[in-house]
Amino acid sequence: MSRLVYVLLDGVGDRPDPRLNYITPLEAAYTPNLDSLARKGFSGLVYPVGKSIAPESDIAVFNMLGYEFKEGYAGRGVIEVIGSGVDFRDGDLALRANFATIDKGMTILDRRAGRDLSSEEAEILAESINKLVKLSHPKTSFEFVSTVAHRAALSIRVEGVLLSSNISNSDPAYLRLRGIGVAKTEQEVLKLQRVQALDDRFETKLSADLVNEFTEKSIEVLKNHPVNLSREKSGKKPANAILLRDAGNSLPRLKRLDEKYGLKFACLLDMPVERGIARLTGMVEVEAGGIKDYEIKAKRAAELLKSYDCVYVHIKGPDEPGHDGDAFLKKKVIEDIDLRFFRTLINLISLDDIIIAISADHSTPCQIKNHSADPVPLLISGISEAKDGTCRFTEKEASKGSLKTLKGSEVLPLIVSLMK
Repeated sequence: MSRLVYVLLDGVGDRPDPRLNYITPLEAAYTPNLDSLARKGFSGLVYPVGKSIAPESDIAVFNMLGYEFKEGYAGRGVIEVIGSGVDFRDGDLALRANFATIDKGMTILDRRAGRDLSSEEAEILAESINKLVKLSHPKTSFEFVSTVAHRAALSIRVEGVLLSSNISNSDPAYLRLRGIGVAKTEQEVLKLQRVQALDDRFETKLSADLVNEFTEKSIEVLKNHPVNLSREKSGKKPANAILLRDAGNSLPRLKRLDEKYGLKFACLLDMPVERGIARLTGMVEVEAGGIKDYEIKAKRAAELLKSYDCVYVHIKGPDEPGHDGDAFLKKKVIEDIDLRFFRTLINLISLDDIIIAISADHSTPCQIKNHSADPVPLLISGISEAKDGTCRFTEKEASKGSLKTLKGSEVLPLIVSLMK
């Protein structure tokens, strides 16, 4: 039986960009290693969660691992909180958070506080929020955790009350659809929103009130915080507000990947959401340097193949320049990953007994600076008899591939069937 390296390139999909002579960053990038894999494999397109859905990474990754949530989804807040090491129990309220920049009228100037908030700065701000914010409802406690840069997570507990997740987001850039976070694609002026209860239950109204109180009191703590005064003095945007979204109030009960497929899974981790997914699906968590330590990740993946049937690698790189609208940087990041990750990996393994499957969790087109519902390319390489004549890992080339168009939840079951 073959073994598998399964790579998801975060946000790598895009649209033809006028700044790149109307081709995508993938098409514009020089990627000889990805292209060599394409010539030895077969391709197709994937809608990670479904047509017309611009998904967040968490629900997209679950689908790309073969999970579907027909009865509703726990919410990314829960995944982030679990991945951050918070003691979360059913009935607690979990939300994903961003440090952001707002003006006096609550207009959001930057959803990510300038994209230059350091993890050290964020930890100091979070410590102040945990120390100084007091929620008025009796027997209420919360834990606010900064994770990486502008990212954070919030968990709220009320003793004796099962809080409800049926509330809206304060972050106006995302909607909730059956618990799934869906990016808004239209461009508009964004304002910090008051969270609304979406039903008339006491627990739901209490949840909305607690989140709004946390938001208001956090703004007061952050407004004149020394970290933000220092940032403003140096010309940076202050991290003076918390955006919250993707509420959840229960742990998802999932069949472990090893039970689902009869194979041993390991994964390389960078972000809390990936750690949360690993813990919920039973993958063995492995650290492999920092986010951009691509050679270390490739070498670690090759080593893990000696002990595991499948190694899952989530590479964050392409997503951020997509959000920043920087098509040239996205092209450069893709080239860097091709040179440092894929070249290193190819030199360490043999495609005679190892399959490399490459896709994405979603597209992040530079022109809209957000996730989109566009399909993403899929490449499966290392099965010699299955070449289909595609020669590059790009959106356009994948559309010609023999796999046609798949749902995200179909991808890993297909690959596992090929392994066996």
